Amino acid sequence: MIGIVHFETFLLAGILLNLTPGNDTIFILTKSIGQGKKAGIISTLGIATGSVGHTILAAFGLSIIIAKSILFFNVIKYLGAAYLLYLGYKMLTNRTQLNTDRIIQTKSVDYLKIYRDGFFTNILNPKVALFFIAFLPQFIDLTFRNTVFPFLLLGATFITTGTIWCLILAIFASGIFAKLKDNKKMSTYINKICGLTLIGLGIKVALIDKK
Repeated sequence: MIGIVHFETFLLAGILLNLTPGNDTIFILTKSIGQGKKAGIISTLGIATGSVGHTILAAFGLSIIIAKSILFFNVIKYLGAAYLLYLGYKMLTNRTQLNTDRIIQTKSVDYLKIYRDGFFTNILNPKVALFFIAFLPQFIDLTFRNTVFPFLLLGATFITTGTIWCLILAIFASGIFAKLKDNKKMSTYINKICGLTLIGLGIKVALIDKK
């Protein structure tokens, strides 16, 4: 493939990496279980868009700034952590039940906001940026004159396989939502658990080190 070496190895490695649970996986699961299948799918698309942003930044060399600057890395890291903490707090204090009939009637689920949350959760994670500039170049032919095209192609491949896997997770996880949606007491617990999970995720992001 033009400008790419060992594409089959990259594809296999990318799939295995996508199967490994991470911050994005946890975020999608909390949305799917807490707000249903559509919310999980929308959050997946938001995260995929964030990954597209990372791919473009890495392809044109801008992500190297994050890798070289400890200050910029920390700024992005704490912004991402603060955003996750905010989302967790909102879920903890949200008193809306998970009953889908009520959601449809009141339009209480803001899917644009869910998409935006997914995007910022991903784009504000400096570890994702470092991953793209560390992993993708290993499969690019350094003798190829224009490395932007193979960089974008590898990124698109990784994002596609990752998105497919996340959509599968969202659909299956939403089955829990479907079974528990009419149990008001359980729906409250789900909101609390999902909120605490996002807060824990925010703390985890805040504590990551640049290695």
